[in-house]
Amino acid sequence: MKSKVAIVRTKPETVLEDIERVCRLADMDKMLDRSATTILKDNISWHLPMPGANTTPWGLEGIYLALKHLGFDDVVVVENKTVVTIAEKGDKLCKFKPVFEKYDIPVLFNFKDSDMKWVEYKPKHKMLVLDKIFKKGIYIPDYFFGKNIIHLPTMKTHSYTVTTGAMKNAFGGLLNINRHYTHTHIHDTLVDLLAIQKEIHTGVFALMDGTTSGSGPGPRTMTPHKTDMYLASADQVAIDAVSAKIMGFDPMKMQYIRHATEAGLGQGNPSEIEIVGDVELFEQNLGYNVGVNFATGVGMLLWRSPLRFMQKLFFHTPLVLIFIWASEMYHDKIWWHLKGKKIFQNWLDNSPWGKLFKEY
Repeated sequence: MKSKVAIVRTKPETVLEDIERVCRLADMDKMLDRSATTILKDNISWHLPMPGANTTPWGLEGIYLALKHLGFDDVVVVENKTVVTIAEKGDKLCKFKPVFEKYDIPVLFNFKDSDMKWVEYKPKHKMLVLDKIFKKGIYIPDYFFGKNIIHLPTMKTHSYTVTTGAMKNAFGGLLNINRHYTHTHIHDTLVDLLAIQKEIHTGVFALMDGTTSGSGPGPRTMTPHKTDMYLASADQVAIDAVSAKIMGFDPMKMQYIRHATEAGLGQGNPSEIEIVGDVELFEQNLGYNVGVNFATGVGMLLWRSPLRFMQKLFFHTPLVLIFIWASEMYHDKIWWHLKGKKIFQNWLDNSPWGKLFKEY
């Protein structure tokens, strides 16, 4: 049986109904266990409200209502932090908080000991890189075992992985704050994380927001585009492949998609994926490009160039604080104020999705 990816065209007036439609088309009710808790793993690529970078408030509201209508009553949100993003700040500025409060959705944080503990896990599937990177053991949150998970990525490019989506969304939830140790081997890290998810979760599903998508040096400093669509699938490889193909890339030339397909963890070949819904959306080519900004360019030098022998010095010692400070200065203090704020304001004033954002 072919992997299935559902795509629907949407607009602000009908987006909540369209989200439920795309989830039904992708058989969400058959792919998850109603008796288990369902984790919503939102995506905060940046705590600032850059269009296309983060899960949207209507995406959170729509998936929550779709789950309720399909008989999934135990729903929680789990968030993570990174060395450069602040989850609580993102909840407020990206307008997740009004949705949490409206529906009384519990919000847990994988970095708070009061919410969950990190425990050693020995994967059954042969690891490509994680066991070599974390030689003292692979640790994941104990709360994730025996639960459904729904990833809520956006359709966007990424300087390190070409595109980012459902597979990359597990990166924050399953790995701790030292996840940056994996960046040299990021593609195979994502494959290993997908294998682990298939072992620990009762069901894995993804709803990808393409209402405003992003091109350029993502996942933060991008150019937003109004693309008016949602994608959904239980196959994390397939949904990322379809998204990549729509953005104008050959998914099987992308390492994380090709390696996951070769490992039997999903289907990344578009010709082997069943497309349902508004299938004409699959035929478009958005022609997106990937670039680097100052911060990701420095990262590429230290993770992918001959200079990578210096990684342990810079990223496994307190010297990493210099790079964290530099990233914050570049993204939050310089780029956002010089460019990002104007892009965001233009989106608020002129995009129908920006106008919907203001209503939350």
